[in-house]
Formats: sequence, C-alpha cells, structure tokens
Amino acid sequence: MTEPPKRVRRNVRLGSIPVGFATRGAASWARRISGGDRTELAAQLAIRNADQLFAVLGELKGGAMKLGQALSVYEALIPNELAEPYQQALIKLQSNAPAMPAKEVHRLLAEQLGRNWPQRFKEFDADNAHAASIGQVHRAIWHDGREVAVKIQYPGADEALLSDLRTLRRFSRVLQMIVPGADVRALLAEITERMAEELDYAAEADNQRAFAAALADDPAVRVPKVIGSAPKVIISEWLEGAPLSRFAHRPSTSEKDQRLRDHIGNTMIELHFSSPARAGLLHCDPHHGNFRLLPDGRIGMLDYGAVTKIPEGIPRPLGRILRLVAEGEGEQLLELLRAEGFVGRAERVTAEDVLSFLGAFGDPLRQERFHYNRDFMQAEGGRVTNFGGDFRTAQSMNLPPHYLMFLRVVVGWMSILSQIDCTVASRAIVQRWVPGFND
Repeated sequence: MTEPPKRVRRNVRLGSIPVGFATRGAASWARRISGGDRTELAAQLAIRNADQLFAVLGELKGGAMKLGQALSVYEALIPNELAEPYQQALIKLQSNAPAMPAKEVHRLLAEQLGRNWPQRFKEFDADNAHAASIGQVHRAIWHDGREVAVKIQYPGADEALLSDLRTLRRFSRVLQMIVPGADVRALLAEITERMAEELDYAAEADNQRAFAAALADDPAVRVPKVIGSAPKVIISEWLEGAPLSRFAHRPSTSEKDQRLRDHIGNTMIELHFSSPARAGLLHCDPHHGNFRLLPDGRIGMLDYGAVTKIPEGIPRPLGRILRLVAEGEGEQLLELLRAEGFVGRAERVTAEDVLSFLGAFGDPLRQERFHYNRDFMQAEGGRVTNFGGDFRTAQSMNLPPHYLMFLRVVVGWMSILSQIDCTVASRAIVQRWVPGFND
C-alpha cells in the first residue's frame, strides 16, 4: 500500500484531537452516571485532553506548535481547578519538540551556508537542539571563539504552516475548550497573517539588527547581535538565561524572589511601550520562550520574526484612548473614537459599550503600581481575549490593524505578567512612552 502524503498524515494527527476529546468526554460521562466522583473525573479528563492536544501540536511543529504557544499566553484565563494540567503541558510544549536528525541538519546547513560550512565553526552539535515554532536552535562555537545560536528553519515549514492553519480552523470550537474566553477564530486569523513574515529569516535578521542597535545602551535589556544569516538560517550571539516560564504558576518564595518578579514585569512593560519610539518596531510574539532572565539581571529578547514596523511610534490617538479608558470617561472616549473614524454605525454603540470593550486596558493605569495576577485576568475573562466580548460593539468598531495589533500584544503581556504574579508601575511607563496619554 502506498504511504499517504505527508500533508494527509498531518491532518490525520490534527483530526485526532476532537475525536479524542469527544471520546474521553463520553467515557467520563458514563463513569459519572455510574457513581464516579465529578471533580476527580473532570481533573482526569483535563489532564488527558491537555496531554493529547499539546503532544500533537508539539509533534507537528509549524502552525500547530505556533497555535499552542499562542494559547499559552492566555493560560491565565483557565479556571484554577483545571489549570494545572494545561500549565504543565504548555510549558512542555514551549521548551520541547522532536528535533531534526543530525543528517538533515548537516544537509540544510550545506544548502544555506555552503559545503564548507563546518569551517565557520570551532564546534557544532547537530544532535542537541532547542525547539522554535518553525525551526530549531543549536548551540555552537563560532570560528573566533564566540558562543552562538544557530537557528535553522524546518524544511517544508511554509507548506506545513498553511496546511496546519487551514485544518485547525475546522477545530476552532474544540480549541475553544482550552481557553473558553478566547476568540480562537480571531487568534488563528492573526497567526496566519504573521506566518509569512516569520518564514522570512532575512527580514527577521534585519529586525534583530535594528533592535540590537536601538537598545544597545539599555541597562535592563540585551538583544543578541546577528553574526551571519541566510534565507533559512540565522546565526547570533548565544544568550544564557532562564525562560520566564520558570516564574509562571509558582508562588513567590521570598521578598527577594518577589523583587525579581517585579523587576521582570517592569522591564517587560517598559520594553513593550518604549520600543516603537526607540526602534520604530514592536515585538508581536509575547510568550515565555522568547524572553530570558540573564545571570546579570537583564532580560534577553529572542525571536524577531513577528515584528510590526511603527516608524512614527505609537499613534497619539491611542494614548488619548488609553487615558480616557483609565479615567472612565465614556462620553469623551466615544466622541474621540467617532472623530478618528474608529466607530462605524454610531447608533449601535454607546459610551458604556466602548468602555466595556476597552475597559481592561485601563485597569493597570488607574493605580501608581498595579498587581498583575491570575485573579485579575480571570475576572477580565473573555472580555480581554476576545478584545471586547460584546459582538455588537466589536462589529461597530473599526480600529486600524496597527492599533489592533498593539492592543493584542498588550493583552498578551497582561496575561504573562499575571502568570508571573508581579507588581508594575504601568501608569508611569505609559505616561513616559505613549504620546497623547498626558494630553
């Protein structure tokens, strides 16, 4: 019998997700009516569903793994009683995935860097790799003795990405079970838009160079320098550090530990709001694996595929919007949105509607220091991840794509910081870096 095409096999693996969920759900229901404990059965079901979902997504890499990483940002919204199995599966997905065989790694490096590629390195370990969404990273020693990270794109990543995302759209209702408050369809649409950019390693290397130049003197952030690049390979300085997932889902152990968490939170919010002004760029892929706590206390930033160019910085009207949301000025907010053309059919939306739609963004700006934690994110629930759960209001809004992207990235960081559990001077940072907020 002829072996089925690779794309068909991928679709079969993805197709096993809803079938497995449904089968386990039916079995759990049967055990429940026969006397099984409801809480215990729910926990068992959550563990098995999480294990299957993220095992499949991680194995398939590409768009499937990318979706898993995107879902991890919103993990803080999952109810506490079901969170633990998803937390462990998500962390596992971010840090582990099946690696390419060494023979395939050698072939790709020869294709991208030339047959004499081994002469560029003093040492290169093809057998050990760290997973990325559309590639893997090897630790090596450059010919001049520097430790480097060699990022290699998986062969056929472009075809796999598009195939995965087409298939995953059919399972959006099942994926909704993982993060009940998230708009999974919108999340998939956004991931699809960013995929073409992430496949272009030449553009990613240019983004990394631009960030490195703009943030070279930042005492709290380090961007590794690009040493060399090719269409499917990026070689940059190696950063040794702990991923932010080390702090997620674990309570603070001491005052020193809490100060470290607060330092991380303040650094990340400052980096996010300042980079459009300093670099003309916005890093649009907030998840734990893309940032490291370095031994010297700085934050190392990785992966520059999902980057939006904002050469003029954050638009001034967005700062004014955030200020009015923070102050609860619904009437003035609605008037501004209408004046800027952000509201279509005005009779369909009220001041109360727009405050509810954008309200979560104002919470951290109403206090001198704001405590990001799971209770905060769970209270926001679907309103945050659905970018305003009110469908009627959403249909009436017409935010430009770069506004929408910026606010979605803010949501991602709000969720990550809530997982870390930290206190941040968000208002002062926004006052400093967001034009229009102080108007």
